[in-house]
Amino acid sequence: MAYRLLAIVAAVALIIGVMVISAPRREGGGQSTAAGLPRDPGYAARDARLIETGADGHALYTLDAAQVEQQPDTGKVGFEQVRLGFRDSTGNQWNARADRGELAQASGVVELEGGVHVAGVLPDSGQPAEIATEHLDFDTRAQIIATEDPVTLLVSGRELQALGLSASLKERRVQLESSVHGSFLP
Repeated sequence: MAYRLLAIVAAVALIIGVMVISAPRREGGGQSTAAGLPRDPGYAARDARLIETGADGHALYTLDAAQVEQQPDTGKVGFEQVRLGFRDSTGNQWNARADRGELAQASGVVELEGGVHVAGVLPDSGQPAEIATEHLDFDTRAQIIATEDPVTLLVSGRELQALGLSASLKERRVQLESSVHGSFLP
């Protein structure tokens, strides 16, 4: 009788062992959502180009980055070594570059950070202009460039420094916020 009981226990243990070993494994334990679905890993790319187009099909801006990584948990896309190209209301091309950037999906606001440099040509005068700062937001829909950080504005070799800047590309208006240093003479 002891042999039969031992044989039954061994058979049950063998069946349970086979079921455990052959069951599909769950990768990344703890990375599932409350509904039991696996976590969305997002996407990543190297040497990528994003082009946002308007209703007319023309490019609103192009964004080139050495690395792009979607962060699905935050709803943002991160960029490394960013280059951003866009046109103002008169069609003049502007280019921006930064060490890093971030775009909240469906927001249309590109946040640039680290050695931000923007260059283009001013409408009407045709004078070259440059903006340098450490952090800058570009609202692609409203076409507004803004920063609250220290900023340097260089126009035709003349330099202005300020704390904060707001530039509307549609209205062709630049406003330096505070602590402005420098002068422009006609």
